[in-house]
Amino acid sequence: MTKLIYEQPLNEKTRSYLRLEYLAEQLQANLDHDHQHRCFYPLFSLFELTERCDYRGEVLQDLDRQLFALSKWQSLPAINDEQLALYIDKLSAARDVLQVAQRPGNELKRNRFLSALRQRFNMPGASCNFDLPQLHYWLAKPWSERQQEYQDWMSHFASLLSPVKLLLDLTRQTTSYEVKEASGGFFQGTSSQALSLIRVRLAAEYGCYPTISGHRNRYAIHFVQFDEQKHSDQAIEFELATCS
Repeated sequence: MTKLIYEQPLNEKTRSYLRLEYLAEQLQANLDHDHQHRCFYPLFSLFELTERCDYRGEVLQDLDRQLFALSKWQSLPAINDEQLALYIDKLSAARDVLQVAQRPGNELKRNRFLSALRQRFNMPGASCNFDLPQLHYWLAKPWSERQQEYQDWMSHFASLLSPVKLLLDLTRQTTSYEVKEASGGFFQGTSSQALSLIRVRLAAEYGCYPTISGHRNRYAIHFVQFDEQKHSDQAIEFELATCS
């Protein structure tokens, strides 16, 4: 059975990190395959987010918090020391890079080609050949050349995206999945500690998807039938992970 994972952040910081992670994945997909002009949409979205908010301070604080927590775990007998040391090394390296890095994407503001494209891409249908002849020229370059340029543009955001991915990986690993049942398509739960992320793993064969809401210690999951777009009244078995 095909199982899909649905995630719902329960605070604004995790919401922001998930958006950054999603854009990083889109960037990588555009680096792996030639998606023509569509490659610019996640790049410009990342521009907008990093201009609107300086994530650097918050990410550095989270890295310090995680490094402190992991260092305390080193004394516990049931801990995999090798895996723990690997994460400490990765987090420390990411912290060192982010601490000295410029604001992500700042240098790319001087790129005239990208600046011209950004102004037009927000307008419906404004990336036609007659609007952006420079884009028409760029797309005619060999894929290997465009791929190298795209990789260079991506690298300007790596100092932020790499630690965000590490932090989210650690968040997801704070708990494992447990099998639950939603009676009449509804499930709710509470937690003694503040939660940051709810994860639901559900078989696609049910023909429905979860809508998740909550805040810190409480959450609720409604299952919606996709074809009818209404609340399901089935008993639905799913897997749940509540991450701190």
